[in-house]
Amino acid sequence: MNDKEKDEKRQLLEQLIKMAQADDDSKSIEFEFLVLLVTQMGISKAELIELFEQYIELNPPKLEHQRILLFQRLVLMMNSDNLMDQNEMSYLRQLGIRMGLHPMASEEVLRIMNDFPNKTVPSDRLIEIFKTFHN
Repeated sequence: MNDKEKDEKRQLLEQLIKMAQADDDSKSIEFEFLVLLVTQMGISKAELIELFEQYIELNPPKLEHQRILLFQRLVLMMNSDNLMDQNEMSYLRQLGIRMGLHPMASEEVLRIMNDFPNKTVPSDRLIEIFKTFHN
């Protein structure tokens, strides 16, 4: 894995950690979900624990499709414990805006996610939503 790939994976992990912490109650199921992800990413559990203890700055990807993908992954993180806390929802809405995503598109994704298995909006539907609201 080259340095760029490692940086991208670390940035994704940082945002997922922020999502897990948004409700001020990092649950063991969210942590286990992250452990599974870091194992697949080739990042150590020790590094994951270290990241949990650090302040994490928002550094969204430059390309819009990457920001949409990050938003989708954050929605998955929020739903990993099967609880939709209002703090997490609010954080996700704010983060979408800060990443430059259309607020109505983000809201539509949050509105329809319950219509799909595991609250996972299919990629083609996700793209369709963001295209509809594209400036």
